[in-house]
Amino acid sequence: MVQASSNRLKKNAEFINSLNVFPVPDGDTGTNMSLSLESGAKYETEDGSEEVGHLAASLAKGLLMGARGNSGVILSQIFRGFSQNVENKQTLNAQDLVDAIVAGAQTAYKAVMKPTEGTILTVVREAAKAGKEAVADSDDLAVVMQAIDEAAKVALKSTTDLLPVLKEVGVVDSGGQGLVFVFDAFSDILNGKDINDDEFQPDPEEMNEMVDAKHHQSVQGKINPEDIEFGYCTQMMVRIGRGKQVEHDFDYDYFYQYLAKLGDSLLVINDDEVVKVHVHTEHPGKILAWGQTFGDIVNIKVDNMRWQQEEIMEDDETPTTVPAVPENNEPKETAVIAISSGEGISKLFKSLGVTSIISGGQTMNPSTADIAKAINNTGAKKAIVLPNNKNIFLAAEQAVEVSDIPATIVHSRTIAQGMAAMLEFNPDEELDQNTANMEDNLDTVKSGQVTIAVRDTRLDGREIKKDDYMGLIDGEIVNTNPDLMDASVEMVKRMLDEDSEIVTIIFGKDADQEMAEKLQNEILDIDDDLEIEIHEGNQPVYPFLISVE
Repeated sequence: MVQASSNRLKKNAEFINSLNVFPVPDGDTGTNMSLSLESGAKYETEDGSEEVGHLAASLAKGLLMGARGNSGVILSQIFRGFSQNVENKQTLNAQDLVDAIVAGAQTAYKAVMKPTEGTILTVVREAAKAGKEAVADSDDLAVVMQAIDEAAKVALKSTTDLLPVLKEVGVVDSGGQGLVFVFDAFSDILNGKDINDDEFQPDPEEMNEMVDAKHHQSVQGKINPEDIEFGYCTQMMVRIGRGKQVEHDFDYDYFYQYLAKLGDSLLVINDDEVVKVHVHTEHPGKILAWGQTFGDIVNIKVDNMRWQQEEIMEDDETPTTVPAVPENNEPKETAVIAISSGEGISKLFKSLGVTSIISGGQTMNPSTADIAKAINNTGAKKAIVLPNNKNIFLAAEQAVEVSDIPATIVHSRTIAQGMAAMLEFNPDEELDQNTANMEDNLDTVKSGQVTIAVRDTRLDGREIKKDDYMGLIDGEIVNTNPDLMDASVEMVKRMLDEDSEIVTIIFGKDADQEMAEKLQNEILDIDDDLEIEIHEGNQPVYPFLISVE
């Protein structure tokens, strides 16, 4: 069941990602949940026990250590409660299953400081409620699991109405959708269904979004051209059964397996009429030729990623840790670990006293294990973690619980807040007092981010067009504009008030020093008394990160 649910999540991760409400290149729910459960499934497979209680404990441990993003952490908490409830059980009956899912729901709610309805929490709670009702009428494990699964689907549909932001965009909650795929697989296995049945079939527009998302995700971890093993991003759409060179009837596995040998970052999406392909390869010609044996090909796109590396490479796909111990090899009393994306930003953090950097952020959240490892590798007696992204909070909280040394979290939501917190860091202060002082300094800075919309949408009453630039202040979209400079200036205007004194501009990979200086002049035209600092951050996703103090 666990392996089937992990496979189901992996197959549908890109669809779940497409449900993310904000049209920004954000931490992807489907990717986070898939990687989290994949870790749990690995632990469970390696367990070797035949006792349900033992296997569930291994699943929970793997999920805990592999949990990424809030959605992955909540999923880990669901199965943490599940595993605690079935401890010492050799097998499960219908009542045991229901009790475990009820416990999972309760544990998940307790893990979230301010539980929000219309999320994965709603789905698991309603599923557990339905399980209690079903087991009162039947002791058939398969029947009860099917009732749980069906209730989860009903609850998922309700999330659109429970959260105004979901209703405005017209989607269901992405985390809830992920949990439904897990329960789907459980139900299919217990009811003897083909576990490959009912894989989600996206419509053409969703296909395009999924391909775009796959490309964005796959290139973000390439730091140097030499790191790119497969240099040609190749995309095509095949109209199945059409054309003069058709040799094969379309079979998904047969079609996919050949392509998988020719590259990586492979995504194959199909319906009855077309199949869309995204792959990174050294042989784009072979990809196109293979497509022609199934139908005629249209919408061909081939990009040389090595040649484009300055524009498309991002450095935060695989979280990595900068060596934690100071160069003089003397361990610190208190270490500070910061999650950062961009070489320039990492250098800024180090200059402020950060001991260790975990490379990650918006497009790839570090796991609980990544953060715990960084804490333990500092060589310090205690540690403070700066997540610099709210989607990393829960993973960080789990990491400090399992770390080998006392550790705390300063709940920085942005890079600017993380840097503001470091201004209050005192290496000689006690851990709790240090944490409190740093927390108190978070709100002394306003955080602005400029990024590009990855799709058309409507949010908070605002029409957002694909490829427009968006200004976000403290996480809220406040303006859009097709011109980067105009969008940035308009956002800064909204950030300034009569108490504003210092503006810091950090330009990323999609901007440069000249553009930053132009923005500086535009801001000084608004208020020439402001002090403006410019730094090169090298961050992906955001051409400009701007703070106002």
